[in-house]
Amino acid sequence: MEFLADLLKIVLPAGLVIYGMYLTIMSFMKKEREKMAVELKTANNQIITPLRIQAGERLCLLLERITPNNLVRRINNPEYSAREFYGQLLHEVREEFNHNLSQQVYFSDETWEGVRRAVESVVTIINTAMQDMPEEARGIELARRIFQISLDQKNDAIQMALKEVKSEIRVFF
Repeated sequence: MEFLADLLKIVLPAGLVIYGMYLTIMSFMKKEREKMAVELKTANNQIITPLRIQAGERLCLLLERITPNNLVRRINNPEYSAREFYGQLLHEVREEFNHNLSQQVYFSDETWEGVRRAVESVVTIINTAMQDMPEEARGIELARRIFQISLDQKNDAIQMALKEVKSEIRVFF
C-alpha cells in the first residue's frame, strides 16, 4: 500500500505537469494558427483587392462603352446601311461583353446580373430600332432611332448596373 501511495505521489504531479504542458502547447499552437490565418488573409487581400478594383474599372468601362450614345458614336460610319450598322453594333456589344466575362468572379451574383441585364437592354434597344427600319435605310437613320429609344427609356439598366458595381468597389475605400 505504501508503494502505491509513493507511486501516486510521483505520477500524479508528473501527470498534472504533462497535462499543463499539453494545454500550454495547444493554446500556443492555436494562437499561431490564428496568426498565420490572419497573415494569409492579409496577403490575399493585398493581392485580391487591386484585382477587384481593376475588375470594377473594366466593368465600368464596359458599361460606358456599350451605352447607346457612346456605342453609336464610336462605330458610326456614314457609308453603312442600316443592316450593316446593326450588325456592327451587335458585334461590338457582344465582343465587349465576352471580353469582360471573367470579371464576374470578383463581384456578387446580383451585381453581375445587373451588368448582364444592362447588356441585354442595349441589345434590345438595337433590335427594337432595327425592326422599325425599312430595307433601304441608312445607318444614320438607325442611329437616330437608337438615340430616340434610348431617351424614351424610363429605367436605365446601364446606370443601375454602374451604381451596383461602384457600390461594391466602394467597400474597399
